[in-house]
Amino acid sequence: MVSGVALVTGASRRIGAAIALEAAAMGHAVAVHARAGDAEATALAQRISAAGGTAQVFAANLEDRKAAAELVAQVHAALGPLTLLVNNASLFEPDGAQDFTAAGWDAHMAVNLESPLVLSREMANALPDGVAGNIVNLIDQRVWRLNPHFFTYTLSKSALWTATRTMALAFAPRVRVNAIGPGPTLPSPRQTERDFAAQVATLPLQRGPSPQEIARAVRFLAETPSMTGQMLALDGGQHLAWQTPDVSGIPE
Repeated sequence: MVSGVALVTGASRRIGAAIALEAAAMGHAVAVHARAGDAEATALAQRISAAGGTAQVFAANLEDRKAAAELVAQVHAALGPLTLLVNNASLFEPDGAQDFTAAGWDAHMAVNLESPLVLSREMANALPDGVAGNIVNLIDQRVWRLNPHFFTYTLSKSALWTATRTMALAFAPRVRVNAIGPGPTLPSPRQTERDFAAQVATLPLQRGPSPQEIARAVRFLAETPSMTGQMLALDGGQHLAWQTPDVSGIPE
């Protein structure tokens, strides 16, 4: 049984909530991060506590560099040294190489790239002597199969994939750094259930992952001591596919 303190960013709902529950099942005290202390984050922490675990909500706007830098210290003071960091919070908005804006660029880079790097740095620097740490970055299978949609999002996630491998070298041997590249997991705000079903039908396996499957992959990475600098694509084979949304016209 792994034990320690886990911080899951964007943990109040969807994939992040499933990861937080899995971290608690692993024996971690869980820092449930949300952009603002919302009812879903509070309910999740209460659910973990009711099951015999330890959880606390931490609010931080990850577009704010100072807030991101202070988050690890806040978790450390409240729960103890951070041993598992899951950079799950993400911004996923459409734009293209012809029409991206400075505001969109800054927001994507702040949430998807800079805040994971800052949190990773602060975790690694604060890790006590003799304690091992794990960082898992939620990226996207599209960094292996580029398309022209979601331009700044893709660039931010591609940079985080490069950073994952670079940090795996920089933080070794005490901290392992890995990634997960999900495919279609839940409908996006721009998709109807019908859109989502049509997208999943184009995958080679004709199914994508569940949030719980992604959470189990986080557990696998945390519990596999020889693995670092790698990405697991849980995507139903999307990174191999040819019937991709940019070709088929299915909304993402």
